[in-house]
Amino acid sequence: MGTQLLDEDDSYNKDIDERRAREKEIDDWLPITSSRNAKWWYSAFHNVTAMVGAGVLSLPYAMAQLGWGPGVAILILSWVITLYTLWQMVEMHEMVPGKRFDRYHELGQHAFGEKLGLYIVVPQQLIVEVGVCIVYMVTGGKSLKKFHELVCDNCKSIKLTYFIMIFASVHFVLSHLPNFNSISGVSLAAAVMSLSYSTIAWSASVAKGVKENVEYGYKAKSTAGTVFNFFSALGEVAFAYAGHNVVLEIQATIPSTPEKPSKGPMWKGVVVAYIVVALCYFPVALIGYWMFGNSVDDNILETLEKPAWLIATANIFVVIHVIGSYQIYAMPVFDMMETLLVKKMNFRPRWILRFFVRNFYVAATMFVGMTFPFFGGLLAFFGGFAFAPTTYFLPCVIWLAIYKPRRYSLSWWANWICIVFGVCLMVLSPIGGLRTIIIQAKDYKFYS
Repeated sequence: MGTQLLDEDDSYNKDIDERRAREKEIDDWLPITSSRNAKWWYSAFHNVTAMVGAGVLSLPYAMAQLGWGPGVAILILSWVITLYTLWQMVEMHEMVPGKRFDRYHELGQHAFGEKLGLYIVVPQQLIVEVGVCIVYMVTGGKSLKKFHELVCDNCKSIKLTYFIMIFASVHFVLSHLPNFNSISGVSLAAAVMSLSYSTIAWSASVAKGVKENVEYGYKAKSTAGTVFNFFSALGEVAFAYAGHNVVLEIQATIPSTPEKPSKGPMWKGVVVAYIVVALCYFPVALIGYWMFGNSVDDNILETLEKPAWLIATANIFVVIHVIGSYQIYAMPVFDMMETLLVKKMNFRPRWILRFFVRNFYVAATMFVGMTFPFFGGLLAFFGGFAFAPTTYFLPCVIWLAIYKPRRYSLSWWANWICIVFGVCLMVLSPIGGLRTIIIQAKDYKFYS
């Protein structure tokens, strides 16, 4: 009897050891958890690349739809609120001793329960990450097209569809880099580029000087038009502050011990990133609007037509930056797809699986981008719908659920203010965005 029990114990322990070994093997293979030796400055430039999107170029246009007062207020409020919610995410990454929440949905599951946490976080996170990848396919294609037109005046015009394909071809190669640390070089280049093209955008505006007969009033003729444009601009601002969807995944790459938790270096990186974000966003938004008033385009580089060489350079910088951003946002999606296939469907963690999964994803985002390239409206629509929750108020809801601060204390008020502001953004901006899409889609021909 005793030996039988001992044998059962042994086999049980063996089973556990085997399961642990398999889980470790899978974790060492998955893109988020495979490499944990990042430095604090990795987190700085990953965050800059994730945060400063091509959205910065549409900020003067958003300002024109918001007007001076509301525009400045919303830009600053968004900067403060998203920095606060980002701090919350960094703090919550290791709030359970001995455990790390390496992915956004793991934190959601801890706060709301295994099932509900998945249902709340994963759809929103996927909409954001896949949405960004699609929008960046279009942005990359458009910037390449613009570059081609500027450099070669009398060349035959090439369809946007082909430029999106050219842009996607880079990702069919880069997507096979295994994890976050392996794309840090791409990410650093992207972060430098974002600062460069933002600087070109505002300095070229200053060089042009204030436009003659500049107008700062609302452009729309009707009240309804003004209101819808206002809502749409809210979405564009929400889209500009959207790095939270990958912040836990970035923090997962930083080493951590009980004496030196990862939140120290991560927060250092976030602060540096946010200073860079302010240097990119505020000058572009305010100077762009000040110089061109309400005649500014939804991409300020289009308003600045000359000097051609400078604007061509800025467009190439945008392309390089968007390449990095695409990779940062695609990595958590690769992680989800590979986790599902390896842990739930019991595929072997092999390179061939990775090869097919990642190529399929790049091809899918390329195809959708080629089919629906109306850029601004899509931004506002997705911006409100999914960016506002994951960036502005989901961290606050999780914080309230876990830490349960005292009613009417400072923390309680701060979180509820963010939640109310975020919910307003979520409800209002898709309305404006949908209207923009409908207006633009009227004259649209597929694959033109």
